[in-house]
Amino acid sequence: MIKELINFFENKKILILGFGLEGQSTYKLIRKYLKNQQIYIADKVEKFYENSEILKEEKNAVYIDGENYMENLEKFDVIMKAPGISFKGMNIEKFKDKIKSELELLLEFFDVYTIGITGTKGKSTTSSLIYEILKQQNKDVMLLGNIGTPVFDFIDEIKEKMTLVLEISSHQLEYMDLSPNIAILLNIYEEHLDHYNSFQKYIDAKCNIFSHQNKNDVFLYSIDSENVRKNIEKYQINAKTYEISIQSTENKQNRTFLKENEVIFNSKVLYNANDKRKLLGRYNLSNIMFALTVSEILGLNLSKTIDTINNFEPLPHRIEKVGEYGDIIYYNDAIATIPEATINSIEALEKVNTLIIGGMDRGVNFDSFIKYLSNSNIENLICMPKTGHIIGEKVHNDSMTIFMVDTMEEAVNTAKAVTKKKQICLLSPAAASYGYFKNFKEKGELYKKLVKDAV
Repeated sequence: MIKELINFFENKKILILGFGLEGQSTYKLIRKYLKNQQIYIADKVEKFYENSEILKEEKNAVYIDGENYMENLEKFDVIMKAPGISFKGMNIEKFKDKIKSELELLLEFFDVYTIGITGTKGKSTTSSLIYEILKQQNKDVMLLGNIGTPVFDFIDEIKEKMTLVLEISSHQLEYMDLSPNIAILLNIYEEHLDHYNSFQKYIDAKCNIFSHQNKNDVFLYSIDSENVRKNIEKYQINAKTYEISIQSTENKQNRTFLKENEVIFNSKVLYNANDKRKLLGRYNLSNIMFALTVSEILGLNLSKTIDTINNFEPLPHRIEKVGEYGDIIYYNDAIATIPEATINSIEALEKVNTLIIGGMDRGVNFDSFIKYLSNSNIENLICMPKTGHIIGEKVHNDSMTIFMVDTMEEAVNTAKAVTKKKQICLLSPAAASYGYFKNFKEKGELYKKLVKDAV
């Protein structure tokens, strides 16, 4: 399998576009097997190569840096594009067919069984849960992709016929013309409008997860998500389909649904939603329903699957309980970068006294979120720039006190002063962290540190 991949790269004019985690992963693989082949590496950061440890001994690379790093892309045979690179506003017709990714090449050249998960929210939790279910049942399985583990970093460990669980972002899907064996589309909300020319382009990228499947493949999707339901109707779906719904109680073949707190699939009760579990809220129950359905499709032991689900710990920054400090219960939900995610978290925790919101403005519509907050029982709304200030100015709730702050330090100090004892303070930004933080992880880690230091 690796031989076919290396043959693909050999004697081609290759551009690594973007030298972050995935770009470095691609570079290391190519250089490991093709020691003397010239490689082109492009990145917006000027002189990125000077501070790169892995490029220190490099003698056969051409570097392209600065604002014009994406010029003349059509002259390359292969463009290994990092997921975060956007072609928004560019005419890419001359080089569109040359755009490749680690994930696409994995699907093309490796004889493995793949389970791909995408969605605006819930990807990491659902991917990790499915991986853990398979692992606990002694399956030969790996978890790769957008979860933070570039595919090529582990390419030599991938064995024939093993199962790979792949968390896949819209950026990774955007130019792919291959799909996994099992494709899961959890939901689609308004997101990443800074990356795509339109919301529809974002939706189209998400739909790539199933659009290239064949009759031997499987596609699971949420019928509760209007953006999913309406858009998949535009496609001729070749795979066997399974519907997931937490809202509908209609018993239908190949539909997993919730009725009177029982999760039912093909007339079989799979799970009791009242079971004590660590993944809180209805949206996590929806993620669990996807995992249960995969377990049934693969013929796994249901009792063991349920044990894994009930003992599965939430991932960091996803309704993560930081602890109780100064008689206040703190939760970190920094991953919540859209309003719908924040609403889900508020409802999962039920009794949020203080909410901290705000982040980068990416053009998302906040009208419904503002209405929700105006009618909520939250007593303290702490608003960080930029979106927090925009939202806070428009919320009208006589029972709520609204605080405008500029930093996370101010936010935590304010929360410490105003949150009622034995009640919850929740960080759930409803916006991206970029522009103020490197990513949601950095934001969440700072929040946790300040919370613990604030005692």
